[in-house]
Amino acid sequence: MPTHADPAFATTLAHGLAVLQTFRHGEPALSNRELSERTGLSKATISRLTTTLMQRGLLRFDLSLRRYLLGPALLSLSYPLLTSIKLRQLARPAMYRLAQAAGGSASLGMHHGMHMVYLETCRGHDAIAFRPDIGALLPLMPSAMGRAWLAQAVARDDRQGIAILDALRGADPAGWRRHQAAWEQARRDYADFGYCVSEGDWHADVHAVAVPLRRQVDGETLVFNCGVPRRRIRGKELRSRIAPRLLTLVARMEKAIATETSDG
Repeated sequence: MPTHADPAFATTLAHGLAVLQTFRHGEPALSNRELSERTGLSKATISRLTTTLMQRGLLRFDLSLRRYLLGPALLSLSYPLLTSIKLRQLARPAMYRLAQAAGGSASLGMHHGMHMVYLETCRGHDAIAFRPDIGALLPLMPSAMGRAWLAQAVARDDRQGIAILDALRGADPAGWRRHQAAWEQARRDYADFGYCVSEGDWHADVHAVAVPLRRQVDGETLVFNCGVPRRRIRGKELRSRIAPRLLTLVARMEKAIATETSDG
């Protein structure tokens, strides 16, 4: 890993977090060698970090696999965050009804670096191939949820959103060119209708629409999303049938947040 220019930056802590962030969906167990290759850290450094992380319950070691797995303490770290976002519990019944009506899934997410992360998700049909879950990451540019977050940030002239757009252009020029036309359409859709769509741009067999909350929650802009298998969408139903339902759900949640804030 490169040296950080800020003298206040805790390099050892950053290395430990990098080890934890190396684990990916579909790869729950990693060896010392794999951790070293993916982080760029020496095997000796990895050995010290994994020992410490295991003692803190953040990693565990499977003797039969001779590989490391994430530990249960990570769940306890995320629990205070999830419980503090009361909108999850408040929105869950309405999200489930939307998922049932759409024949897909309804989700709530927040921004994290170059991604969005799921905070809540409700599935309305067992047959859907894509099954998002809490904590899963999705990319900003190809996804409806990511586009909606970016669109509202740019519309507000938010420095963070503009900086992230610049970073996306620089980090993956080919990907930027591939999604540029869809991004420009997303900006127009948000300005005109208040939602953004992704029609098979992230998962080829899933069409999705997303709506950001205008009122921030603890300083964060949360985004509601509804994804539907492509085979269940007829014509322009994503815009004509599902988007209005999602807009209604978000309007209800904004009203509920406003009421709770005024009561508090």
